[in-house]
Amino acid sequence: MKIAVIGGGSTYTPELVDGFARLGTMVSELVLIDPAAERLDVVGAFAARILANHGHPGKVTWTSDLDAGVTDADAALIQLRVGGQRARITDETFPLDCGCVGQETTGAGGLAKALRTVPVVLDVAERVRARAKPGAWIVDFTNPVGIVTRALLDAGHKAVGLCNVAIGFQRRFAKYLDADPASVVLDHVGLNHLTWERAAHVDGVDRLPALLEEHLSEISGEVDIPASIISMLGAVPSYYLSYFYGHDRHVRDALGAPTRGRRVAEIEATLLDLYRDVTLVEKPALLAERGGAYYSEAAVGLLASLFGLDDRAVHSVNVRNDGVLPFLPADAVIEVSARAGLDGPAPLPVTALPPDLAGLITHTWGYEELALDAALRGGRDRVYRALLAHPLIGQHEPADALADRLIAAGRAHLAWAR
Repeated sequence: MKIAVIGGGSTYTPELVDGFARLGTMVSELVLIDPAAERLDVVGAFAARILANHGHPGKVTWTSDLDAGVTDADAALIQLRVGGQRARITDETFPLDCGCVGQETTGAGGLAKALRTVPVVLDVAERVRARAKPGAWIVDFTNPVGIVTRALLDAGHKAVGLCNVAIGFQRRFAKYLDADPASVVLDHVGLNHLTWERAAHVDGVDRLPALLEEHLSEISGEVDIPASIISMLGAVPSYYLSYFYGHDRHVRDALGAPTRGRRVAEIEATLLDLYRDVTLVEKPALLAERGGAYYSEAAVGLLASLFGLDDRAVHSVNVRNDGVLPFLPADAVIEVSARAGLDGPAPLPVTALPPDLAGLITHTWGYEELALDAALRGGRDRVYRALLAHPLIGQHEPADALADRLIAAGRAHLAWAR
C-alpha cells in the first residue's frame, strides 16, 4: 500500500513514520510531499532511517512534486499548515487586542486559519482525486479539522477527519484503569475541538463515573477546567472547552506572554538540527513537546480499519452527522466514536445530549457554516458575519474590528483579501 503524506516536511512527520514503522505493516511506500525542499530532505532522510531501524520492509520517498507524489497512492494524509508557524503566531496574537482569545483553531484565529487553509486543501484534494488510485481515502489532520472535512465532503471527496484528542483521553483513562487502551471505548461526541467524553466503556461497563470519583483533580488539571464543572457535567470536556468555560482567564494569561506558536517554532528549529544527525535513528524525546500526541497511532489504526485490516475497530473521527445528533442537519460534520471498515466509519449510537452541550454545539456549528462560506466565497461581510456568530466573540464591536485585522493578516494567502 502506498500512503502519501501531504505536508510531509513537518517536524512532526517522524512521529507518524514511527507509528507506521511499529504498527503499519501494510505500508509498502510512504511518500512525503512538501514544497519546502530543503526541510523535506532533512525530514525524509531521518524518516527513512526510522523505518530501516525498525526493520520495516517498506520504503520512504520524498518529493516536492505533489502530482508525482500522490500518483497511484492508496490513501493521502493531509497535514498542512498554510503560512507556517509565523501565521500561527499571528493567529494567536491579533485577537487579544480586541479582548478575544488568541488560538489557532477556535475564535478569530481559528477563522483566519480556516480562510487560508480550505482553498489550499481543496486544490490538493482535486489533484489527489485525479492521480491517486480510484477510491483512495483522504484522511484530514489539517486544522480546523471539522471545517476542512466538511469542505472536502461537500466537494465529493472520499474523506474523513482525524483528531488526536480522543485517543489521548483513551490512553490516559486506560492508565488510570490499568487497562489495555484498546479495551477502552469512549462515548466521544461534539464538533472538532468541541467534544466531551460522556462514557468510557471497558468490557461493556461504563467506568467514567469511577474515574471521576477517583481522579477528578488530575483530570481537571489535564484539561484546565475546574473540577466543579466536570463534576456537574458528569463528562470530561476536551482541553479546547477551556477556552469556552474560561475565556476571559485565557485572555488575561495570554496578554504579554509568549505564544505557543513561538515555542513550537523554537522546538522545530532544534528538531531539524537533531534530524540532520545521520546517526539518529529513533525519534528524539523533544518531539513529544511538539504536540499531536498519539497522532501516529490514531492515523495508522484508522487506515488499517479503512482497508479492512483490524476488524472494524472504534476510532474518533469527523464524519457527516446523518441523524446522529438530531438537532443538527444531516450534512453537518460532527466528531464521534465510530466503527470503521471497508465501507468507511459508522458512528456509534449517541444518547440524547443535555441542553447546555447541545446548545453550544449548535451555536458553534452555525459559526462553522458561516466560516466555510467565507473561506469558499470570501468577502468582508462573510468574515464579519462568521465572527459575529462565534460563541467566543458574538458582539458587533470586536467582530467589526477583528474582520479588518483578520483580512489584513491574511493578505499574503487570500486572493480575495488583496
